[in-house]
Amino acid sequence: MEKKLMFKYDRQADILYINKVQPYPGQESEEIGDEVVARLNPKTHEVENLEVLFFSTRLLRNDFFELPVDADLHLVG
Repeated sequence: MEKKLMFKYDRQADILYINKVQPYPGQESEEIGDEVVARLNPKTHEVENLEVLFFSTRLLRNDFFELPVDADLHLVG
């Protein structure tokens, strides 16, 4: 079953959270470059959440911001 992406921004910590599922204690964490943390399913190693650190500073740059993950997006419904 495909999951909708949920976005949450923590202004105080300056972190953008991109979630397919709610984070849970058993997830594994891995820094995947450019101050982005992936939270992985411990059994399948599928990326379930991303944490983009220092998000507001990225918005001030004039270049594109890319995440180091592949995405296959589809409309829901």
